[in-house]
Amino acid sequence: MMLQHRRERSHPFNTARIVNQALQQSYLLVGHNHDLAGRFDKLSLEPGTGLLFPGENAKVLTEITSAEFPKHLIVPDGTWHHVKTLMRDIPRLQTLPRFCLAPTNPSRYRIRREPHAHGLSTLEAVVAALKSIEPETPKLDQLLTTFDHMIDSQIRQGTANWRKNQRRRIGIPNVPRALTGCLDNIVVGYGEQEPGNLAKSESQYTAQPPCNQPQLVYWTAIRPASGERFHCAIDSPAFQNEAFMQRLKLSPEELRERSSRKNFAHKWQEFLRPTDRVVVLHPSTAKLLQQIVPNAQVPLILKAIDVPSSSATGNASSECFPSHQKQNTRSRAEERLNIAVERVAWLNLSFRNSL
Repeated sequence: MMLQHRRERSHPFNTARIVNQALQQSYLLVGHNHDLAGRFDKLSLEPGTGLLFPGENAKVLTEITSAEFPKHLIVPDGTWHHVKTLMRDIPRLQTLPRFCLAPTNPSRYRIRREPHAHGLSTLEAVVAALKSIEPETPKLDQLLTTFDHMIDSQIRQGTANWRKNQRRRIGIPNVPRALTGCLDNIVVGYGEQEPGNLAKSESQYTAQPPCNQPQLVYWTAIRPASGERFHCAIDSPAFQNEAFMQRLKLSPEELRERSSRKNFAHKWQEFLRPTDRVVVLHPSTAKLLQQIVPNAQVPLILKAIDVPSSSATGNASSECFPSHQKQNTRSRAEERLNIAVERVAWLNLSFRNSL
């Protein structure tokens, strides 16, 4: 059984999907971590079920007897970071006996960088494990051959060059490539959400059924390189909440025209260009946007970039975006949008200065 992080399901090089299609006795569970935790907890696991994941107490499959082999193997799937979050958010995984591999050759997965020299893709890990546990499983080598052909094809087409297994670039290592060069296609956004107590009781202003999560009520964005701006208030009973409105400090002009969720999605997609990359400060902001535009590209999240928290951004935006002018507004949305723009500019300048 494979537990796949939800970010991996739409990846073009999804090797867990290949394994699931190729092997008869395999099962793939995909979802958000907490959703996976709930579904996994309800499963009745066979005695002798083990987890393929390294750790201090993990047994190397090639160094144990057949009597010690797991009867059923759970394999978490995703990037190394994603897999660690699966381990964190699915407590039941931590109760299973662990098994690991000791590969003697580097991964054949040349279009995706592994965190260390002997890291393997999920497909390679499953094949290696089965060769130890069930060497009689047919066509394991054929599965690897198909895997090699897929990689060769992607490299020939040039669609996977950016994922080549190369050494990490110098400079600040965790800055996304979209923020290290020309910033003409960067769009920085910020959203305000309704108070949590409205999420359960009010749904007449939304195009979707009521849910337990607060909804987006105001979205503002800027393309700093050109100064193009977008802002939209979304129909919500939250605008009748006086304390809430005092906290947001939105001007009458910013609230004059309100849209339905559907119309907001349409306006937002019209504002964006095909080459744009949206950037936000917090993952919660990205979630608010994805509730309304679920099929859009996941925004880059500035808080996820591992740089010293004490780093001052100064006035980097004036150097990176000469035409960008801060709005004279006291609204919380505009203040936080300005913070995000400064952060983008600072990361770009810091990366370039570190080369």
